[in-house]
Amino acid sequence: MTRRYARREAIRAMDPVTQAEEIVRLVATYEFPWDVQQALSFALFRTYAVPSIGGLLARTAELTERTQKRHDDTVLILDAVLTHGMASAEGRTAVRRMNHMHRAYGIPDDDMRYVLATFVVMPVRWISAYGWRRLTGTEVEATVVYYAALGRRMGITGIPTTYAAFADLLDAYEAERFAYDAGGRSVADATLRLLRTFPPYRLLPAPVVRLFAFSILDEHLCRAFRYPRPPAPVVAACRTLLRLRGRVVRLLPPRRRPVTAADLSSLRTYPHGYRVEDLGTFPEA
Repeated sequence: MTRRYARREAIRAMDPVTQAEEIVRLVATYEFPWDVQQALSFALFRTYAVPSIGGLLARTAELTERTQKRHDDTVLILDAVLTHGMASAEGRTAVRRMNHMHRAYGIPDDDMRYVLATFVVMPVRWISAYGWRRLTGTEVEATVVYYAALGRRMGITGIPTTYAAFADLLDAYEAERFAYDAGGRSVADATLRLLRTFPPYRLLPAPVVRLFAFSILDEHLCRAFRYPRPPAPVVAACRTLLRLRGRVVRLLPPRRRPVTAADLSSLRTYPHGYRVEDLGTFPEA
């Protein structure tokens, strides 16, 4: 058991401000790779319930007609920043790609700030609910520092400086802005269709995958998309399965090598490799 928690204790001894990138990298690639991937996927998914975000994504057609590529580009761009660091050549190129795409659509700063908040808050909440252990205060603070730094590089203003402030921003924004939008619903539907092609979901019947996904979504998110809320026993069973997975992972030996985008079988757009500068779209600003 002591060996299983050795990396957690090593992280406790690190500085969450000056070593934020390394801490977030350890959390995302060693301690909780699967959980972070799921949490960030569902973080992006919930942004579609904000009509100004979901509607814009529907109009670009990137997530409805080129869903796999849009998914892969997003994962690979974020991975370049995480794996190589924001100040690295790859990290700077990845941030430039994000900024170029976002500038072309004149996305409001409050929407950008909200999306950033989902990246801070949702992994913490997911791991608290389903992870093999809870995040430490050091890990949570490092997450805040990391994404605040990324947000500044993206030109976002008014970025919160604490986890509590990020969580308050997210909850208030969703309470005010979540609403049904046909475009947002079409983007959500396309994303769920893609999810069904990923392991382990591709082994299951499509209705089962949808039922599982709806059980993981919170009630007001289902309501915004007008998705049917599964019966309470089904919701409880699906969430119990995720918690049981966390307990099983707790019994496994610590991971010896990191899990990065190169290890994800769900990424299928670039079988022969890619360059960060070629990822994404190239709209005219």
